[in-house]
Amino acid sequence: MIGTINSTDFKLPGLISKYEGKVRDVYELENQILVIIASDRISAFDIIMPKMIPFKGQILNEISTSMLNSTKDIIDNWLIDSPDPNVSIGHKLSPIKIEMVIRGYLSGHADRLYKSGLRSICGIKIPNGMKSNQKFDNPIITPSTKASEGHDEDISKEEIIKNGLLTIDQYEEIESITKKLFVRGSEIAQERGLILVDTKYEFGYRDNGKLVLIDEIHTPDSSRYFYQDSYEENFNKDKPQKQLSKEFFRQWLIENGFSGKRGQALPDITNQTVIDVSNRYIELYEGLTGNKFVKRDTSNLYNDIESNTLSFLKDI
Repeated sequence: MIGTINSTDFKLPGLISKYEGKVRDVYELENQILVIIASDRISAFDIIMPKMIPFKGQILNEISTSMLNSTKDIIDNWLIDSPDPNVSIGHKLSPIKIEMVIRGYLSGHADRLYKSGLRSICGIKIPNGMKSNQKFDNPIITPSTKASEGHDEDISKEEIIKNGLLTIDQYEEIESITKKLFVRGSEIAQERGLILVDTKYEFGYRDNGKLVLIDEIHTPDSSRYFYQDSYEENFNKDKPQKQLSKEFFRQWLIENGFSGKRGQALPDITNQTVIDVSNRYIELYEGLTGNKFVKRDTSNLYNDIESNTLSFLKDI
């Protein structure tokens, strides 16, 4: 039987606090150290699903670690090391309460808003006559507030500055880096026969005021990918794109009567659905990295993660 990791309760040295996010457990330790455990939980519409997805945490953590290392020439990041396939350890920073969402195509959330009749997203005008999954002339940035609970909310650049969340100079620096990161992510995807459709970045500040990239980047939970070889044909025929992202799971939920609205009941997530979702995550890992995914031994998963984490912490 394949083991999965849900919630953790590790007794880490110097523990100050623990926060359980939608899919990750975050431990704050003394000396401004963060330990982030990538669980096998999956969320959609900002709701945590009742079933775990085998190897999902390992996949997200390994992709994110690789992508963070591949963008250090653009901006420094929070990561110190990854002592376990499900664990990242890094510096605690002062987070900016804004997620920088950047979109190269009209897809996902933006497409749903467009179909509802909206022609402006986060203060950015979207022209009439666009089709689902159509490429924008230039990528657009549609920030959102980072909610600790419930739904993240779209917010415009003007509202961010007006509400004092960032100064103009701070926003423009983050905006510039967001665009550079998206170019890099798109180049990496293109090398693998993929299209980076949209993604999000989160930032924080060191004590000296230096801007730093935090959180995961370019993973299937934070990004959407299409296949290059089928994009044009599917677009021209108004067919859905094959996606290497969590969108396929959202679509499955929608088709089964759930879109996160009050009063809706979650559909039964069968064991076969769990296997299918896990296989799609593995497919994305292999597509993005060009490497065969090596499944970790899950027979003693919880204890292995805790042991590897504790061993690393002894040396920092």
